[in-house]
Amino acid sequence: MRPLEGRRRFLGAALCSTIAACGGGSDSGDANASTPSGGSSTGPVPDANINAALAQLDALANALLSTTGVPGMAVAVVRGTQTVYAKGFGTRLVGSGQTVDADTVFQLASVSKSVGASVVAHQVGAGGIAWNTPVRAHLPWFTLSDEDVSAALTIGDLYSHQSGLPDRAGDTLEDMGYGQRDVLERLRYLPLHPFRHSYFYTNFGLTAAAESVAAAAGVDWATLSENVLYKPLGMTSTSSRYADFIARPNRATGHVKRGDQWVQGAGTMPDAQSPAGGVSASVNDMAKWLAMMLGAGVFNGNRIVDANALAAATTAQVQSSPPGDGRPAGFYGYGFNVGQTEAGRPSYSHSGAFGVGAATNIMVVPSTNLAIVALTNGYPVGVPEALNQQFFDIVQYGSVQHDWFKRYNDGLLPLTKPSGSLVGATPPASPLPARALSTYVGTYKNDYFGPIQVVDNGGALAIVIGPRPLTLPLSHWDGDVFTFAFVNENANPGTISKASFLSDRVTLEYYDADGLGTFVR
Repeated sequence: MRPLEGRRRFLGAALCSTIAACGGGSDSGDANASTPSGGSSTGPVPDANINAALAQLDALANALLSTTGVPGMAVAVVRGTQTVYAKGFGTRLVGSGQTVDADTVFQLASVSKSVGASVVAHQVGAGGIAWNTPVRAHLPWFTLSDEDVSAALTIGDLYSHQSGLPDRAGDTLEDMGYGQRDVLERLRYLPLHPFRHSYFYTNFGLTAAAESVAAAAGVDWATLSENVLYKPLGMTSTSSRYADFIARPNRATGHVKRGDQWVQGAGTMPDAQSPAGGVSASVNDMAKWLAMMLGAGVFNGNRIVDANALAAATTAQVQSSPPGDGRPAGFYGYGFNVGQTEAGRPSYSHSGAFGVGAATNIMVVPSTNLAIVALTNGYPVGVPEALNQQFFDIVQYGSVQHDWFKRYNDGLLPLTKPSGSLVGATPPASPLPARALSTYVGTYKNDYFGPIQVVDNGGALAIVIGPRPLTLPLSHWDGDVFTFAFVNENANPGTISKASFLSDRVTLEYYDADGLGTFVR
């Protein structure tokens, strides 16, 4: 079955907002939080707290898996230069008996952005590019709808989501089957928000920046990542290619929840936006990367990444979420959420999610000299984020301070809801009849999404859409309005879209989020 691709980008964007709301790696404080056990908000934490946090990880992880039913998880903790905890829980595939261990390879989803940011930081330190290098310097064909913005747009603008591209720009194109170059070239049709004065999370915007960096180096992105980061760190099971992931014998399979049961998901091949979501790794490998991060670019005594270039990535570059509900604003660096823990300690983090079965999180609190990674093979319900927050609560306070799972789960629940203005609506009691089917049949063009065909499929209308292509049967609703239902990464089960015909055009509600959903015959 061909993998579905798409909702992971929506989940990634939403998780960033949820993290800010819950206090993970953002400037989210709690006026009622107790004083940390053992001193200041930036000084050392007691060894007793760290030992207690490590000792409780098994129980915390097992409790979260038991509560949620998520099939499998792997966790690693780094203290300074050493991996002090690395363990797997549960199964790689429901019903298989295959256990997860610290070498099981998971898809990282949007945690790939943070890993990739360190690749860019390496290249910045090596010279030839900088965070403020224009993307067009090495990707001259990349164009947005505003020529001035296109010329000024930098690698850093895209890695901090400040290009002005709308939220999830290009994701539906990938769902439809377009490859990376096609998606990036079509971004020029999208309307822009204010350049450098807005934050909208975009996987393909960040991907364009990474591709510019790779072009400057004269190699593809996956090879660059391997040469400058994975090999020097000894990350032998890490790759930015889906083919490498799927070939690993010890890999975790994604799962989704159907009713009360977790079942195998359809799988996700994210090569088109590999810099934003295409890395796969084990927690043993990720621990090496986290040790390098804690070492400000040094690993095992060797300088891997320039310290200043790396520091820029973990420094707030843009406000990613406004203050509200008693919490301060959230911030984003270059590929990282950055800010403070509730105890006032600077931190950085990132989550990742695939709608067909992955949820991941990394969290680093430099003043504690600790970092943690949690990778799961279940649809995102808040498990990795909750575990990592629980761990750092114990480190800072001596005990868990909040019901972190409830916070994250509540924030993620809306993502499971179907979309469409007719979801839950009662069909008209006396609908106006449709016109003859031949009235609607034809080819309809759209610069951004490409052409679609409306066909008479045995006495009923259907839309054929995308380069793959996908055939979507239409159901009559009222007059010239029809509906179609479908499921992919961006469309939850139960999603309903209107297809509204008018003279020589049809507007597809699902594809009209940015006002580009009208197709002209």
